[in-house]
Amino acid sequence: MLNSSSNKSLYICQNIKIVDKKITFKHTEISYSLKGEGKAIVFLHGFLENRNMWNSFADYLSKSSTVICIDLPGFGESGCVDEIHSMELMADVIAAVLNKENINKTIIAGHSMGGYASLAMAKKYPDKLSGVILFHSHAGADNEAVKKNRERTIEIVNKNHGNFISNFIPDLFAEENKTKYRTEIQQMVRESLKTKKEGITAALAGMRDRDDTCGVLQTVDFPVLFIVGKEDPRIPLDLIKEQIILPKISESLIIEKTGHMGFIENKDLTLKVVESFLKRY
Repeated sequence: MLNSSSNKSLYICQNIKIVDKKITFKHTEISYSLKGEGKAIVFLHGFLENRNMWNSFADYLSKSSTVICIDLPGFGESGCVDEIHSMELMADVIAAVLNKENINKTIIAGHSMGGYASLAMAKKYPDKLSGVILFHSHAGADNEAVKKNRERTIEIVNKNHGNFISNFIPDLFAEENKTKYRTEIQQMVRESLKTKKEGITAALAGMRDRDDTCGVLQTVDFPVLFIVGKEDPRIPLDLIKEQIILPKISESLIIEKTGHMGFIENKDLTLKVVESFLKRY
């Protein structure tokens, strides 16, 4: 297990232009950004997030890599494609962006829901991947209790999605970090409130219906990195430990005093580990 006690920031201002782009996917605009040159890494945000969450990572990694950050359907500046945004549909969106940019191989890093989409990509388009990074995500399907909770959440969102967002986001952080990262939490809430309820419910339905991809972890030939918060309120550590042993090439970072948002709660450490993974694979 690794941990970080240093507050010294790794971030250096990069004079590298970020290019905002769009593609049309099934008559719907999908937005993404591209920055830097070199081997490619694609970042996928989680539920209620958008591609801007990865700005600091893109700034730093773009000095030696091509960094693509995608707004998944229904989030950020991307439109809704359907009433249900399955993980397979999200994989098709990612593949369409890669094809547009003539990228044959990439590492893909996904946070939470973005990790589910990454694993769908690994199942459907394994030849396009040279590695997967799962930020606070896992390969299991929803059990019946979680599926029912997704249904209840869809009802809540349809009634008052603003209230849902304001209550949901702070609970993603370790209890001791809620005050420490109050500013970041408030900014996340403001960004998330821009999301239309149709995008939120489509994603909830897609996560509810997703397949178990533990078998995918067992068969892929590329490395998989698990980044895990020891105090993650959403994904129990014991569940992740069972999956860490599945890939042929597996690495893990288990971080103390961190919940579901390690890219904020322990930003410098997670960036170091991602940079190392990118350099090696």
